Amino acid sequence: MPRNYWGEIKDPVHGYVYITVDEKEIIDSYPVQRLRRLRQLAGSEYVYPGANHTRFEHSVGVMYLAGRAVKNPNISQHLSEDEAGKVRIAGLLHDVGHGPFSHIFEHLLDKEFNKTHEDMTLWIIKTSELKDVLAKLGYDAEEIGKLAVGRLHKPGKTFLDQIISSSVDVDKLDFVVRDTYHTGAEYGYIDIFRLIQTLNVLDEDLAVDLGALSALESFIIARIESFKSIYFHRVGRAAQIMIAMAMEKANEELGLTRFKTPEEYLAMDDYTVWTRLKNCEKSSEIIRNLERRRMLKCAYERTFYEKDIMVSNIFSREAYRKQLQADIADKAGVETETVIIDVPTVPSVPYHHSVLMEPMEIPVFYKTREGKRIPQRLSEVSKIFDVLKGFINILRVYTDEKNREKVGNAASNILGEIPSSAKISY
Repeated sequence: MPRNYWGEIKDPVHGYVYITVDEKEIIDSYPVQRLRRLRQLAGSEYVYPGANHTRFEHSVGVMYLAGRAVKNPNISQHLSEDEAGKVRIAGLLHDVGHGPFSHIFEHLLDKEFNKTHEDMTLWIIKTSELKDVLAKLGYDAEEIGKLAVGRLHKPGKTFLDQIISSSVDVDKLDFVVRDTYHTGAEYGYIDIFRLIQTLNVLDEDLAVDLGALSALESFIIARIESFKSIYFHRVGRAAQIMIAMAMEKANEELGLTRFKTPEEYLAMDDYTVWTRLKNCEKSSEIIRNLERRRMLKCAYERTFYEKDIMVSNIFSREAYRKQLQADIADKAGVETETVIIDVPTVPSVPYHHSVLMEPMEIPVFYKTREGKRIPQRLSEVSKIFDVLKGFINILRVYTDEKNREKVGNAASNILGEIPSSAKISY
């Protein structure tokens, strides 16, 4: 039971989450309560009807798991009680900078300001009413903000940032189990508490004990399967692309990126922006189609290893994709704007940073009989990881239903010229 205990929140994934008086005050602030009106997986409800959970319960879950992590004796011995409390609060606030429809709004942030939701989180914590709430409770908003987005860089304590932001952090551990729970697309059991309990500090970095290798492999597989079946599901992505297009078309009139104050930014949520998009002439047709589940259709799909320079350009350069869209539209004899190339590297793909788009090594170690911790390369001890750490890049071409066949043929014609060495088969 936490000291200064206030009560508990019943969470469907983790059970009872006990909170302190201070945490309750932060939870009751407007920026955190607004998270109840931001769906975690906007667009996925068109595929999985249960995927209506919000950023609010995810944030409570991350706070809970951050609390579990700082109680792990391997980590707690390096922390003061004050630091442990800050990690929990940082976990609770790590998503307050999300825009309406969560990651979909990130496309506009990136385009207009070259900013991410993490940048907005830091801004909201430092300049909104949260700053005053935190100050009243004795916390420094700048410190909490930086910790919430993994940018505190406290000398000798890199692991503090990594609890909330790393390859195996409490944010990912929560969303993998929460998103699979609410969608029903569950890929095996992931023992997240085994992973949390086997975390250790190795030269001030977080590392996983190889005693938990099977739990770590389950986590990696679940992330990849979730990416393919939830986050980058072709129908869910169609809905997300449509919302992104609606926001882009209406932005000039509605001024979605003209906010100057945190209050103006926080006034936007899924409900307020949906209503404004529905009432705006430039975006109303897209919203009407979404309301009747008339979706964009996938006309072409292909999966690559990102080895060839042409493939790299498609995934990394928007100008290159735009040219390809124009070429496909021209060959199909349709308007350019009816052809959309979708790849997982665009900011509006949920968790696009954290999917295995690039090789990543998770720090692991094994213990000798004498208790000495020896660092290892995960790819050397896990054949599963070695196989899966390659590049997964899915390319899709979307269009409206009536042009599906023409666009599909044109896309096959143009994209079929990509060398087969770049192709990966499942």
